[in-house]
Amino acid sequence: MFGFVGFSIFLALVFLWMAVNIVNEYERVVVFRLGRLVSARGPGLVLIIPFVERAVRVDLRIITLDVPPQDVITRDNVTVKVDAVVLFRVVDANRATVVVADFIRATSLLSQTTLRSVCGQAELDELLAEREKINEKIQSTLDADTEPWGIKVAKVEVKQLDLPQEMQRAMAKQAEAERERRAKVTNAEGEFQAAQKLAEAAAILDREPAALTLRYLQTLREIATENNSTTIFPVPIDLLKSFIGKSGG
Repeated sequence: MFGFVGFSIFLALVFLWMAVNIVNEYERVVVFRLGRLVSARGPGLVLIIPFVERAVRVDLRIITLDVPPQDVITRDNVTVKVDAVVLFRVVDANRATVVVADFIRATSLLSQTTLRSVCGQAELDELLAEREKINEKIQSTLDADTEPWGIKVAKVEVKQLDLPQEMQRAMAKQAEAERERRAKVTNAEGEFQAAQKLAEAAAILDREPAALTLRYLQTLREIATENNSTTIFPVPIDLLKSFIGKSGG
């Protein structure tokens, strides 16, 4: 009799040990009873009936998925290698367990095909200049495709864009040509502004002959300051007409 009671207590303890499950805050336990889906339970203490119910743990935290480099042909027929990172999480543990067999692998494969599809619809300049737009388009497409699985794609970031060597050299030449063009335009604008100022100065000297005389005398003074020698310059009589006219008056 004592042996039967002890064996019964032992079986009860084993049964209780198999039934008790501790579920973390970031987890849910999807319970199947005789093959049928019951519900997702947790967090905290969850009791599972041994041999009758089966529990599948699902992590609800954000999962970081690295998308390997993909060969992409852009809309303007340029072959590039593009890789990305995808951040997603499970929002419905029941669907993530029942609808798809392996939601992480399925999301990974879907991310690769979506990356190739979206980047293939864009031109090279768009991939280089409008990275945020490409990221948002990939994220919205992935989120729509994974929504029936109970998956929410939080963010997609294109990490690196590798160009062929020929394309890199061509882009370097184009950038150099653009810099030369800007330098020539800047130089031409400077010469144009200088010509405008010279034209304005010539007009002022033409209207005021005395100003031309003073400028001539100032030049002589500068030459005399720089050279410690006697320099004789012929002075045209036209330059002195204004002074002669004023003194005669």
